[in-house]
Amino acid sequence: MAFDGITIANITSELNKNLVGCRIYKIAQPEQDELILTIKGNSTQCRLLLSADASLPLVYLTDVNKPSPLNAPNFCMLLRKHIQNARIISVTQPAFERIIRIELEHLNEMGDLCRKYLIVEIMGKHSNIIFCDEKGMIIDSIKHISGMVSSVREVLPGREYFVPNTCDKSNPLTCDETCFKQSLSTKSVSIAKAIYTSFNGISPLIAQELCYRAGVDGDYSVASLEENSYQRLWEEFAALMGQIAKEEFEPSIYYKEEEPVEYASVPLTVYDMHEKKDYESVSLLLQDYYAKKSVVTRIRQRSVDLRKIVATALERNVKKYDLQLKQLEDSKKREKYKLYGELLNAYGYQLPTGEKKVSVLNYYTNEMTEIPLEEELSPLENAKKYFDKYSKLKRTATALEALTSQTKEEIEHLESVQAALDIALKEEDLVQIKEELIETGYIKRKGVKKKEKITYIDDGRSLADMSGVSGGMHFSKQHTVSSFKAQWDTYWGAVKMMFFPMLVVVGFLLMVYLIMTLIFGIM
Repeated sequence: MAFDGITIANITSELNKNLVGCRIYKIAQPEQDELILTIKGNSTQCRLLLSADASLPLVYLTDVNKPSPLNAPNFCMLLRKHIQNARIISVTQPAFERIIRIELEHLNEMGDLCRKYLIVEIMGKHSNIIFCDEKGMIIDSIKHISGMVSSVREVLPGREYFVPNTCDKSNPLTCDETCFKQSLSTKSVSIAKAIYTSFNGISPLIAQELCYRAGVDGDYSVASLEENSYQRLWEEFAALMGQIAKEEFEPSIYYKEEEPVEYASVPLTVYDMHEKKDYESVSLLLQDYYAKKSVVTRIRQRSVDLRKIVATALERNVKKYDLQLKQLEDSKKREKYKLYGELLNAYGYQLPTGEKKVSVLNYYTNEMTEIPLEEELSPLENAKKYFDKYSKLKRTATALEALTSQTKEEIEHLESVQAALDIALKEEDLVQIKEELIETGYIKRKGVKKKEKITYIDDGRSLADMSGVSGGMHFSKQHTVSSFKAQWDTYWGAVKMMFFPMLVVVGFLLMVYLIMTLIFGIM
């Protein structure tokens, strides 16, 4: 459930009770669109988290601190310059909008007392934190919105701050019975939609809750409302708004099988069948809700790849299983081909060649059976062809019976993995599931086994072993020559072993040369 006006009203009430009169001691910006204000006063210290995240905008008191970057962003430095040690004067919610306006009092550089406003807009992807002066001019914002992005309002330094009125909604706290009925009667939509599109800060959930309390189906058209239905709906609406005006909030979370489903600052009778947990503080509620919700969300985000792999494998196996069942069904026709072959073998010598089909007596049933033939083949050749078909289908059926059983087991296994991913609440569960998928071959294990380095050592033999002769050096994967002296001894030993054979060859050639010179010299 998103932040609606009722939740904002509860937060505003809590901040007023706890922060008014306190001073801002420290300002940090741990995220690009998030601030944490450390506030001291009344002998206590607390932290106020302000988040303008597009997917999860939040405002609540917390004791948890976050690490800040070494270099503070420009917006954070600006706030430190202006409102460091500023005193909080008030916290308000303008016109029941999803806006929190924090009024601050501080001394400027000249020592004069000044007022500034820190405005937090909780509006989904349009959420922002805007810093304004006492005249309502924007000094800076955590998100800059230019005219190129929004044609309704620019959020830039030097521009005047205003709340865009694009939906023409009324303030439910100041609405009377006449205004309520007129607002609904002009809408040609469902009753629930008419309520949340007519009044500020009313979410679809609260609109459905009002219809449920009044005994009205929120999906029915406004035109179907009768006078007594209008009256009951107005009474429930007025009672809820009176409860909010008196700041009588009952923050609670509703659970379904230990997973948080919804939260609200008022009782939700729509969820009476769900488990309910009450909280004294809406800040504690938000911390608890989004902590548990973020665990489930984070696990689901981290399991996206695994879910995709399992879903793809499951889809592939289901298609393969259907195809195998179809082929298995087709293979049951083999008995017909066997019968055709037997009949053609029995009557083939009596049948003419070149016929497209023949009718012969089936000696199993004593009925005439029509057999299609190929004109180019003789009856006996057609019989052989039918026997070949029968043999092929019989082998196919035998193979398919084992394959279909194996494929069915794979489908059941993948469905169990899919169910395990749905109920996984810890990262250890995902690790176990991933390991199981690796072992079954659906995921390849990362990392390639390194090739072993092939080195050589000296074992006292000659280099001749390299050419197949016994003795000499050989290659080894287990040992490495690490010493330079060992390498030198290896090479020098090889040279010495080869030196004497070379010396004998050179001496022999020299002696031949001398003998030939002597013979030719005498002649």
